Amino acid sequence: MSDPRFPIGKFRMPAVVAAGERPPLVGRIESTPSRLREAVSSLTEKQLDTPYREGGWTIRQVVHHIPDSHMNSYVRFKLALTENEPLIKTYDEAAWGQLGDMRSTPVEVSLQLLEALHTRWVKLLRSMTEEQWGRMLVHPEKMDVNNGRIRLDQLLAMYAWHGDHHVAHVHQALSR
Repeated sequence: MSDPRFPIGKFRMPAVVAAGERPPLVGRIESTPSRLREAVSSLTEKQLDTPYREGGWTIRQVVHHIPDSHMNSYVRFKLALTENEPLIKTYDEAAWGQLGDMRSTPVEVSLQLLEALHTRWVKLLRSMTEEQWGRMLVHPEKMDVNNGRIRLDQLLAMYAWHGDHHVAHVHQALSR
């Protein structure tokens, strides 16, 4: 691993996500809460407050970040399913990571939030039609790719990677 920020490598947006590729991606999203819970289950408060890498967030901040990010994604899916190419709202995840709740809330709160959120999200994902997977949203920070237009099947791949990416951060910290 050359860059500790990306223990599983950087995300690469697929040009196409075939129908047969989607169920395993949904499965990865479905398993993220249990894999995260397992990864942090034996950690002490001191370990939770240890950065996963030099200069990085603490493990606690990573655990709290995942439901923050995935809530945004869930809302983005719903917007794209109910509106015509909505322009999504971005957020400053680094600034969110410095807020008081990220530093002091027990991780159990975010683990429960992630479990409930993913239960709803996976139900939504499994209910989507072929046509719905092609619906798009516009991401103002991704204007260099397809004028910021992202299909929901591509967003699925991004968030399957995102969960894997952060669970790997916890494992990376444990191996140090």
